[in-house]
Amino acid sequence: MAEVVITKENFEQEVIKSDKPVLVDFWAAWCGPCRMLMPMVDAVAEERTDIKVGKVNVDEQPELAAQFGIQTIPTLMVFKNGEVTNTSIGAIGKNQILALL
Repeated sequence: MAEVVITKENFEQEVIKSDKPVLVDFWAAWCGPCRMLMPMVDAVAEERTDIKVGKVNVDEQPELAAQFGIQTIPTLMVFKNGEVTNTSIGAIGKNQILALL
């Protein structure tokens, strides 16, 4: 499943009300570690049909970044039933991403 671009307008529908766990990647285009993490997040999105993967560009969605206290990117958050169940800060490997889920 391809990633979903998450905005403040669709956050509730795509993340909070999702019937699947959601891996949300908070990132920015200028962030080197974010670019390192992106292929792993993309691979997880393609391989795992039982989850949804969303991306929040913190430069375009500062309200969402502030709402979740994002101070360092990349930050990955896992939401289940509308609640944050896991968080990881910094670039990590694919197996570590899978372990978050």
